[in-house]
Amino acid sequence: MKNIVVILILMNAIGLNAYGQQNRHYSVFKPIPADSLREMETDRPDVTESPQTVDAGHFQVETDLTRFQRERNSEARMDEYLFNQVNLKLGLTNTTAIQLSLESYVVKKDFKALGNLERTSGIGDLTFRLKQNLLGNDKGRFAIALLPYLKFPTSHADPEIQYEGGIIIPMRIKFANDWKMGLQLEADRLQDDEGMGHHNEILQTISISHPVIKKLDGTIETYYTYEIHEAHFKNYLNAALQYELSKDFLIDGGLNYGIQHDARKSYFVGLSFRL
Repeated sequence: MKNIVVILILMNAIGLNAYGQQNRHYSVFKPIPADSLREMETDRPDVTESPQTVDAGHFQVETDLTRFQRERNSEARMDEYLFNQVNLKLGLTNTTAIQLSLESYVVKKDFKALGNLERTSGIGDLTFRLKQNLLGNDKGRFAIALLPYLKFPTSHADPEIQYEGGIIIPMRIKFANDWKMGLQLEADRLQDDEGMGHHNEILQTISISHPVIKKLDGTIETYYTYEIHEAHFKNYLNAALQYELSKDFLIDGGLNYGIQHDARKSYFVGLSFRL
């Protein structure tokens, strides 16, 4: 454990140095000038998060304008409609950013056995996240970050929701000719599907992105979740497009397709902008 701590400290020190001596004095109270901003990078549209933080003193909004998702089991089906599932991000320092995610409005339709329908709606959950870049925030071909999170049970659409949390380790590797690979390891403490208990779950992703045409990036991705107690895997294949309307404004759309019968299928359209 001590070795891991030492490695993380060293990686963080390297990351701070890589960001550049000219930018080290900027913070949320002294924003980086607009002409010195990095290329805008988002945590969407794929599941794999970006290891890059928002530039110090700048604000970024990333949102699902609308998302439809469906889950099934042997007896029932759950349809969910999410509107403005937004992630608000603020750069605190050169390598640290806070994030606040809110499901602005959710509609859930639970098609139970025997044809019964239960419908709920309202504001969704609130999630607080803190992203700390460890390496490659500004330069280099490899980047890595730590992203712990805590979800608060604020949902009106699901009154039985409970606290959840975990830690995400996103990574990115840049190759020649604008090819990028994203990798992510994640450990979560999640609420059980039935009852009030919790379980441990692991998520691992890999994504490949590349420009399709000028200003239009395409991403393909696969990931799996593994519920440790039940020893149950769910596998997903995802695809998304992201178009740059300007250097500070992006739009996107795509799908996350669960392969197993009980794995979630979702379709979305969203946007991101930076201030």
